Amino acid sequence: MYQKLMEIYDRMYKHFGPRHWWPADTPFEVVVGAILTQSVAWRNVEQAIRNLKQAGLLDLVAIAQAQLDELARLIRPTRYYNMKAKKLQAFCRHVMENYDGSLERFFARDLWPLREELLGIYGIGEETADSILLYAAEKPIFVVDAYTKRIFSRLGMVDENIKYGQLQRFFMDHIPPDVPLYNEYHAQIDAVGNHYCAAKKPACGECPLRPLCGFTSSA
Repeated sequence: MYQKLMEIYDRMYKHFGPRHWWPADTPFEVVVGAILTQSVAWRNVEQAIRNLKQAGLLDLVAIAQAQLDELARLIRPTRYYNMKAKKLQAFCRHVMENYDGSLERFFARDLWPLREELLGIYGIGEETADSILLYAAEKPIFVVDAYTKRIFSRLGMVDENIKYGQLQRFFMDHIPPDVPLYNEYHAQIDAVGNHYCAAKKPACGECPLRPLCGFTSSA
């Protein structure tokens, strides 16, 4: 299975090249992006992050102490901005109250206890937590999403109704823990999903995984 998964990776990598993901200047910016990107395109997140930077609020302490309405106004491009403002503030206040505002101390925890702690913070679900763990904390955990499920079920490797944890375990059972590889693999999957493997009318003819995918016959 390792060889098959790496063949898939190699095909994607040769097609797209390195994705340089996650695009951010600091680990904290990764955290902010991971929370804001829920249910919205990345270009909207970039605009919101620019707004926070211009306002001098792209800072853990600043967000923890900000007025919610001002924070929501700045991140308005990301949709559900009132809820996301609460999520950002909940994360920042958790680190302030439990780690004296030190993201480094927070991320120094072991992977799985840190994951459980993240999931206990308001508004942090599995995909968001794992994105923070992999891209900000640089912990070896495989991030999966809707694209992952769609692509690998169409490849005939997993069931289309597989649960998040089962899909994550599928990758982590077969690919040794490696932060750069997990990072790039997930970025490549998202590139295929974004450019070719749409839920409706996928562009199968142009997809780098077409030679491996039985779904093409019915597309």
